Amino acid sequence: MRLRRRALAAIALASALAAPARAGEARLFAAPPPGSYALPPIDHVGEHVLLDAAGRPAPLLGLAPDQVALVAFVYRACSDACPLALATLRGIDRRLGADTAMGSRVRLVTVSFDPVHDTPERMGELARGLGAREAWRFLTAPDAAALAPVLADFHQDVLRVDAGGTAIQHVLKIFLIDGQGDVRNVYSTGFLDEELVWNDIATVLGGG
Repeated sequence: MRLRRRALAAIALASALAAPARAGEARLFAAPPPGSYALPPIDHVGEHVLLDAAGRPAPLLGLAPDQVALVAFVYRACSDACPLALATLRGIDRRLGADTAMGSRVRLVTVSFDPVHDTPERMGELARGLGAREAWRFLTAPDAAALAPVLADFHQDVLRVDAGGTAIQHVLKIFLIDGQGDVRNVYSTGFLDEELVWNDIATVLGGG
């Protein structure tokens, strides 16, 4: 319970830091308008089957041709970059809830690096703590061996730095993927801006 409170507090702080500027506030980065640029494919990923928060087999993407997904790899014990990733996705999730047209075409996916500790039940707890909509799915794997092909396909390196696997070293990556499995952008710590991600989603959905 203490770990859960610390994790949610870290996400709340990251939310404040990642939130778009309110009217009249200066922004450090000005995202270009949707459709004013193109995002050609830079990689391709296949479909994979993991476990959803109810412990059932579930496709990682499960996209229709006219949909896109934001896929983030995190783990619950992380107190570094993962709260920022979750805060950004929470901001996008709230926007999607207020935008019927966009909301039906965007899927958010959070996958745990740590299937030993991040069981389906614990991923469900995380989803509820974040107030996630149904379209934001929280996935894990039966074990590290089942997760390995997914990480390899996404070129997501992971280094477990203690024997118990509770400390995991990784580079933050969030992937924007279209309905054909093509990766259209990859966001990391220095390139993770909610407004930019939102505009990129709109650009890809508009054919950009």
